[in-house]
Amino acid sequence: MQSRTPVCRTGAVRTGRPRSAAADTAILAATRAALVELGWSKLTLGDVATRAGVAKTTLYRRWAGKNELVVDAVAELFAELELPDRGSLAADIEGVVLQFAAILALPEARSGLMAVVAESTRDAALRERIRSSIVEPQKHLVLEGRARARLRGELPPESGPEEVAGTADLIFDIVAGTVVHRTLVSAQPADEAWVRDFTNVLLLGLRGTSAD
Repeated sequence: MQSRTPVCRTGAVRTGRPRSAAADTAILAATRAALVELGWSKLTLGDVATRAGVAKTTLYRRWAGKNELVVDAVAELFAELELPDRGSLAADIEGVVLQFAAILALPEARSGLMAVVAESTRDAALRERIRSSIVEPQKHLVLEGRARARLRGELPPESGPEEVAGTADLIFDIVAGTVVHRTLVSAQPADEAWVRDFTNVLLLGLRGTSAD
């Protein structure tokens, strides 16, 4: 099979030795372990390199610094989110929200996300990396869920692609913002009872009628 020229995370074409997927996996796992054991302030690329069993130069060839590395380590956790068909729109929403809350309950996700969001208030490039690496990739779950619900006859059709995109952004912001606030700001559990109540409120807006 013909090899491909590797592409870096910013989209620019890389030259030289191809990246090792195994090394990337080890580095991101080591970053999450370091976040749990050391915390954001004490985490260094040197420590991550030692834990991952790679040279520090290997990290610097892949990530410009600690901020970018932690974003990608956290993004890998959120990439595990999925939307299995549970038979109804309400059940689908409850399932993915419970998955999301479970990820946010992980010490490495909680400490990493809070740290990079705080750092991003002073760094526009970091805010863009959070958006492109963590936020945007998960919006497909909203589009998938709404399309499935329309096929079931649970939601009315939408008028055009602009409405679809705008509504998807709004729904994502409502779900993500509410769950993050509940778990990370209020430090309250997003258990099944709370998720059920939240889903009922969300359905009121999606359907424009009672969620019953």
